[in-house]
Amino acid sequence: MYNRQLDTFIQVADAGSFAKAAQSLFISSTAIIKQINLLEKDLGLQLLIRTHRGVILTEAGKSLYKDSKYIIQYAKDSLARARNAAQSSNNIIRIGTSFMTPSQFLLELWPQIQEHCPNLKFQLIPFENTPENAAEILANLGRKIDLVAGLIDGNIREYRGCDALELYKTPICCAVSIHHRLAKKDRLTIQDLFGENFMLIRRGWNSYVDLLRDDIWRNYPQITVQDFQFYDVSVFNQCENSNDVLMAVGIWENVHPLLKILPVEWEHQIPFGLLYSPSPSDSVLSLIYAVSQVFDLKK
Repeated sequence: MYNRQLDTFIQVADAGSFAKAAQSLFISSTAIIKQINLLEKDLGLQLLIRTHRGVILTEAGKSLYKDSKYIIQYAKDSLARARNAAQSSNNIIRIGTSFMTPSQFLLELWPQIQEHCPNLKFQLIPFENTPENAAEILANLGRKIDLVAGLIDGNIREYRGCDALELYKTPICCAVSIHHRLAKKDRLTIQDLFGENFMLIRRGWNSYVDLLRDDIWRNYPQITVQDFQFYDVSVFNQCENSNDVLMAVGIWENVHPLLKILPVEWEHQIPFGLLYSPSPSDSVLSLIYAVSQVFDLKK
């Protein structure tokens, strides 16, 4: 932050001699003289007049002496502020949020989380839900975003490049337009889907969805499976406009105002949890532990 030789210069000026300054600093007079010579050389100024009785400050030396204590204290204060800022930053958890990765449930848990981690703070980082963004964010968690909440899979580290804490399994549901014939129901049976186009994300997106797909193909040929590549706004718009049925989960109930999400009488579920870097910071680890405690999970 500043030239450490200024500390030596102040000691020499206060002591009035190299020998006395050396005693105060517990180093040799030769080392003291070497430091002062280097300081004068670097600055291009003569700071001290050497005499047999000690040293005398030159006019340049008097000016530098007057400012040096301020320079040193300012540098120390600046460093302290920087360290405080870094510490504060380290305690901030950056939570990625999009319409497909809602963070509301985590915010509702925050008072309980802070009982375990009182110094943690959160910052919401919105992002657009596109295939490119999703892949980049999950592969680089810990850089701009620390974690996101969303659907997870057992192979998520291999295919997405991140780790996950499973919190619970959420039932796989169906979304329909509020004008669809099925929207009058509060709950669907598998037979309600007969004759419908069932919009299902491509194979390989999630193994739990693949299990549902295989179940329909093997046992329910009356349902027409219609593939799509990625969940984005256009998929929800298509569901509403085409009057098709879309695979969904309950946490997406506010994604589209003209869609209704209905539970289905089947056993298919999908894990939901927190996704984070394979090499998380201490603050993220603290949050993961706190959330696991809130959910009464065993790590």
